[in-house]
Amino acid sequence: MNTENFYVTTPIYYVNDKPHIGHAYTTVLADVLARYHRSLGDETFFLTGTDEHGQKVEKAAAARHLDPKAHCDEMVLRFQSLWERLGITNDRYIRTTEEFHKRVVRQILQELFDRGEIYKAEYTGWYCVGCERFFTEKDLVDGKCPDCGREVSAIVESNYFFRMSSYREWLIEYIETHPDFIQPSFRANETLGFLRKGLGDLCISRPKSRLSWGIELPFDPDYVCYVWFDALINYISGVGYLQDDAMFEKWWPASYHLIGKDILTTHSVYWPTMLKAIGLPMPKTIFAHGWWLTGSTKMSKSLGNVINPMDMVDRCGVDAFRYFLMAEMSPGNDANFTEESFVARYNSDLANDLGNLLSRVLKMTLRSTDGVIPPPGAPTADEEELNSEVSAAIDAMETSLAALKFDQGIAAAMNAVRAGNRYMEKTAPWTLAKKGETERLNTVLYTAANALRQISVLLYPVMPEKMAELRRALGYVGGELNDAKISDLRTRKSDLAGRKVVDTAGLFPRIDEKEKEKAKTAPRPAKAKKAVPANVVELIGIEDFAKVELRTAKVIEAEKVEGADKLLKLQLEVGTEKRQIVSGIAQWYAPETLAGKTIVIVANLKPAVIRGVESKGMLLAAKTGGELRLVTVDGELPTGAQVG
Repeated sequence: MNTENFYVTTPIYYVNDKPHIGHAYTTVLADVLARYHRSLGDETFFLTGTDEHGQKVEKAAAARHLDPKAHCDEMVLRFQSLWERLGITNDRYIRTTEEFHKRVVRQILQELFDRGEIYKAEYTGWYCVGCERFFTEKDLVDGKCPDCGREVSAIVESNYFFRMSSYREWLIEYIETHPDFIQPSFRANETLGFLRKGLGDLCISRPKSRLSWGIELPFDPDYVCYVWFDALINYISGVGYLQDDAMFEKWWPASYHLIGKDILTTHSVYWPTMLKAIGLPMPKTIFAHGWWLTGSTKMSKSLGNVINPMDMVDRCGVDAFRYFLMAEMSPGNDANFTEESFVARYNSDLANDLGNLLSRVLKMTLRSTDGVIPPPGAPTADEEELNSEVSAAIDAMETSLAALKFDQGIAAAMNAVRAGNRYMEKTAPWTLAKKGETERLNTVLYTAANALRQISVLLYPVMPEKMAELRRALGYVGGELNDAKISDLRTRKSDLAGRKVVDTAGLFPRIDEKEKEKAKTAPRPAKAKKAVPANVVELIGIEDFAKVELRTAKVIEAEKVEGADKLLKLQLEVGTEKRQIVSGIAQWYAPETLAGKTIVIVANLKPAVIRGVESKGMLLAAKTGGELRLVTVDGELPTGAQVG
């Protein structure tokens, strides 16, 4: 079985609608992972595809008056064309309507049925069409689907079941003894919490009288296979299971199953128990990333706030889009996507920092050394400082790759870019040129260009087109543009000296404020207040401030809000009163660290219900960049004391 090769998968996406930013993020993340491992010299296999069976697909096809397969054939092109546009380098694209996959699913079903792992029984429960899942009465939230909030239907029918419950204790022990199996670790805790509440058997069929679009059960032609049982098998059918033993031996188990957190249960409970029953090893890591939000709301077609990746690509380019996705979200956590934040990061990181450093190096080299990168002279402390920053970026990228925290590796690479700009300011090659200090000038130009060369290799998996363009500007040609390896950065001597640079019109042209305004898609409300410049504080009167009642409060206890990554529920003592406040500080504070703290709250805020939990007030905190700190009281002070 696979012990050294790298095999990464995305979920296979439903073809009931066009792809959105959530699909794009997971697929770009997988592509960046695959590119990095290829750059490290690892044999790599990257699988993605589409899930083309089930009730959602059947309904979407019916709404368009199409045969389901014809609908799938048309919709799959939207995914494939977007992946091509985004530079996705998958080794295989699997469709669950392909005959080889259906054969594998049927063979697995038959073998499990023959061994008594699948049985027939009558089922009574609640069914969500959107999620294509059954739920018990206790699972429902306000009588609706606990996952998507849609209406559910009561169903009583005979079906086939997989004996999933018999693997509950095994799975709990496996998760507890394999800390890398489900990542981030708090997702493993979610799965363990789910399992400890009990685990039933899994309904793995749908009667044809209700759903005809699926893989027919080999032991009963009146039923088709449950879409999730069918879909999950793609991870093994796509690398040769029951078809090509050598291929399967090479790639399984998978290194990473990348998924969104909304499909954690199917991948961390259904899939491992299925594999255990089949007799196959577990994937090494199931990694559940967060959601892209607009404000505090998940992007959703039903809410009409989904961002079309094609729109962003058309406006700002493929690599800028890929860069934003990887730099903005820390995998595992939620992230906000606004076009304003996109433009701000683009201008700051790419135009002002990276593009500016390249422009400086090119112009000075063209002006001072006839466009040829000179050999360096003896290094000084300034060169050692920049080289140290670049070396630290290489280390950080390798560390972040292992921990699947690309944002940290990218941040380190951009720190090296900023160090390059500081180096140029400090060494002032334009002044060296005027003074005729040729040897020192040559060292500066070479050192800055060499930093860019290494950074281009580090960022190539994220921005392959732009980093190839950067390398072309440094004098690389042909196959040299794309074959640079991270594994060579420490072992292979730089080959920059003597290369002739090529001027570029600008690697990342700055997006000006007018374009930024055009990028705003949300219409301004009719009675919106006049905008206040960001650097101007809007003044209020003392009468406005007097309306806000600030008081001290002591945290008695805190706990996470179930199903909400960012929220904590705090029990407070405010004088003689006990209060409950829900706050989005879980990213910065563990619940156990808050007990005993005296904080400041807005005491006269109208109560609100957040994720089904009442919140009476708001705590005060200070935030800058990615850091947040609670406003606390200096010294001892009774709770309920007025602040102001």
